[in-house]
Amino acid sequence: MSRSEQKQQTRQRILASAGRGFRKGGFGGAGVDGLAKEAGVTSGAFYSHFGSKAEAFREAMAAGMAELKAGVSQFQAEHGPRWWAEFVRFYLGSKRCCCLEESCALQSLAPEVARADVTTREAFEADLQEVAAIITAGPVSPGAPRSQSAALAALATLAGAVTLARALESPELAEQIASTTEQMLLTP
Repeated sequence: MSRSEQKQQTRQRILASAGRGFRKGGFGGAGVDGLAKEAGVTSGAFYSHFGSKAEAFREAMAAGMAELKAGVSQFQAEHGPRWWAEFVRFYLGSKRCCCLEESCALQSLAPEVARADVTTREAFEADLQEVAAIITAGPVSPGAPRSQSAALAALATLAGAVTLARALESPELAEQIASTTEQMLLTP
């Protein structure tokens, strides 16, 4: 493996680790030393790949939103006209119940983006609009949003439902939120 390839692999490892750290502890709860240690590198190595923690956050957010775009596209390709129902159920099920560090960037990083710099907020906004565009361009599926505004509202509903359900101690109330949200989003 070339030195350039090794450097790229290290950067990707740091980025993936930072994404998990920011999802789990938020921007303020994840220090450079901890992010570096989790990636198996020194703080100096972290800074050789990212000029600042804010830059790493911006790139981790972008990577998380890229995962969401790829995930929506994958559901569309795999499930065709049933893709929307399958995606909603997955998001309100698996993505609601997974470890926070493996959660969707939309619901776990958006509150951190709100506190971030203008560049990060603009990048998030562009990514969010791209996700909405992918949704509206997908195969016709019962209940699926067909306009940009409806897609943004559906994404906000999904992210909000998961965020609230994760915050609850009661599994019954969390499930009630998820099932009611699913019913609302899938009823044409």
